[in-house]
Amino acid sequence: MPISILSQKRRLAACIILVLTAALGRSSAAQDSHPPEAPKPKPAAEKPVVDKPVAEKGAETDASRFCANVAPSIAEARLAWQAKRLSDLDAQLKQRIADLEKAEASAREWIAKRDALMSAASADLVAVYAKMEPESAARQISAMDDRMAAAILGKLKPGAAGAILGEMEADRASRLAGLIAGDEKKS
Repeated sequence: MPISILSQKRRLAACIILVLTAALGRSSAAQDSHPPEAPKPKPAAEKPVVDKPVAEKGAETDASRFCANVAPSIAEARLAWQAKRLSDLDAQLKQRIADLEKAEASAREWIAKRDALMSAASADLVAVYAKMEPESAARQISAMDDRMAAAILGKLKPGAAGAILGEMEADRASRLAGLIAGDEKKS
């Protein structure tokens, strides 16, 4: 019949207390500051005095037997706890890995969309808009669809793109800036 862990702990504590009590009883007698008295000669008719009472010897042997009996089950309980803890940590690690893999997939998807957006504008077309006046470029880019306009603005130098966005209506400039930054909700 298995013994519950709590009762095992109580028994182990009782075992330790018994052993310590017996050990302290012996060590306190040895540490006494009084010099040991010389043994007195005993008359032959008297029984010899026993160092320890029989009950104390029985308690030590009971405690020793108890400790020997519960030690394997305590070791098993400790191993079971350690195995459960390792299992819990393994599950947490697997969950964290799954979360990181999702984040990595999301980042890869965003990078692919961003690359597709930037590849929509050719280098020659970007060079044409870079040489235009900001007012003229803003009027022409305002007539384009959002993705193409964001691709062109994204390839321009920041100063030129800022000047063009400054000449546009605020709502449209905000949407295009969001697309350039990678915010798909703005489109």
